[in-house]
Amino acid sequence: MKKNVLKYVISFVLAGVLVYFAFKGVDWAAFWAGLQETRWGWVGMFIFFSILALVLREERWRAIIRPHDPQASRLDIWDATNVGNVVNVVLPGAGEFVRCGYVSRRGLSYDKAFGTIICERACDIVAIVLLFAIALVTGWGKFGGFFVEQIWQPMVGRMGFSLWLILAAAVLLVAGGLWAIFHWSGSNRFCGKIAQWLKGIVAGFASLGKMEHKGLFVLYTVGIWASYVAMSWTGLKAVPALSGLTFADALFISAVGNIASVIPVPGGIGAYHYLVALTLQSLYGATWDMGILYATLCHESHAILIILLGVISYVSYTLRHRRKSADQLDSAKDAERGQ
Repeated sequence: MKKNVLKYVISFVLAGVLVYFAFKGVDWAAFWAGLQETRWGWVGMFIFFSILALVLREERWRAIIRPHDPQASRLDIWDATNVGNVVNVVLPGAGEFVRCGYVSRRGLSYDKAFGTIICERACDIVAIVLLFAIALVTGWGKFGGFFVEQIWQPMVGRMGFSLWLILAAAVLLVAGGLWAIFHWSGSNRFCGKIAQWLKGIVAGFASLGKMEHKGLFVLYTVGIWASYVAMSWTGLKAVPALSGLTFADALFISAVGNIASVIPVPGGIGAYHYLVALTLQSLYGATWDMGILYATLCHESHAILIILLGVISYVSYTLRHRRKSADQLDSAKDAERGQ
């Protein structure tokens, strides 16, 4: 418990530091002037693509779950996804555990549900890498120098070869831990429980191979990330000073924004703003104020949508399942009277 509290405290402190550095140099007069010129029709299109990405995520997750639970309803998966997203805004990563709790039942245990989420995240990591690779390959002349100098070198330049040693040590440590758990799973109760939980996760992950329509899964994934790029592009169109940028530029900005998703801060606050504003300033000569305006419009529009949908889904799910429980209780009472 104390470790979790410490983790979230560090997460919020990191978010605060990133927000400070992102906003400390903002000319607020220029920021508000830019906000008044915002094209809100394009913001509406941004929200449309945000909702489309969420719908496709729900459909993709349902496709992974169905081999374990054919009765999984779209509405339950949708509500679980939205509630998990709003929890992630406050506590990064915690929303995934909440999602598991919402969908786990007799046919789909908690560990299998968690395995399906790991499967989702693994596919998303592959998509992020491919998206970044496409952006770099198609525009290396414009983006290559920025990527090397502003992103890659700050991440690994100071650490050098030691970074790979750390990664190798981590892999060996995980491999050794897994071997020990399964080796003593029969004689040690704790190792046995962990081994059973890990087997459930693997079973959930393996559901990817049991899906009836694997092509649809790929289309859902492509649609999700195409929607994210479209969100980036419509966000650029919403800011007149940035509206001249192309779809290829939106692709790279979207790829950079995805890097913020791996930084453990609530909802990407600060990390997204800083990286995106830095990209717009360094690559395209935009002022820091316009970069922050763009990042704020995109991030906060999406965050508000996530919060609204999360609250609606929480209320909807709670009322629906209370009513279902009451109906089951009434049915049981009627059956008793009939006997």
